[in-house]
Amino acid sequence: MVTIDNYLDSHYIHRSNWLRAAVLGANDGIISISSLAIGVAAASASRDPIALATVAGLVAGALSMAAGEYVSVSSQTDTEKADIEREKQELAEMPEEELNILAQIYERRGLKKETALQVAIELTEKDALAAHIRDELGINEISQANPIQAAVASGASFIAGGVLPLLVVLFAPVKYMELCLYGFTIIFLIVLGAISAKTGGANIGKAIVRITVWGTLAMGLSALVGYIFGVNV
Repeated sequence: MVTIDNYLDSHYIHRSNWLRAAVLGANDGIISISSLAIGVAAASASRDPIALATVAGLVAGALSMAAGEYVSVSSQTDTEKADIEREKQELAEMPEEELNILAQIYERRGLKKETALQVAIELTEKDALAAHIRDELGINEISQANPIQAAVASGASFIAGGVLPLLVVLFAPVKYMELCLYGFTIIFLIVLGAISAKTGGANIGKAIVRITVWGTLAMGLSALVGYIFGVNV
């Protein structure tokens, strides 16, 4: 027997919040650390400064990603909570007006006026606040993000992504460091694009093209900066 919970589990939208943070973190980790390493490699003839810059960038980047994600999602959550409190007050002070607003929302979605009003009445009787939060404010369990979950997902995925170019820096020949970093980073990005698309039910080809094009651009510009402003060390 198919239930509503089983039906929802077959879709991908409920993964959007943590998947967005994880993909963003891993993508940023791979591209930013690779770009940093390539920029330093373009101006260095030894491994030590490249490795030092890569490790420093990995630590700073992970902390920055986690903090930034926590702050941004917390701000979103604070706004949602403020809207909910405002909605509670409006329901207490002008219930009839709020009922009419709800009915108009359903009417705009395609219900007949009488049906829309009846639906609004029944939902209001069951849980007025929940109905307005969902249908008037557009807030639901899927759209609500958890600041701590987003921060952990973003920071951990940045580290997971950034460790990959770090391994290249540690083991690749210094003479071919830039070429190795570029080649392996493209492979990493292709794998990440495929995994994220598969997890989110999106088109794998588009995800791979999008992520590799921007990654190549970032690494190319970083190498150019290293060549122009770098001093061999």
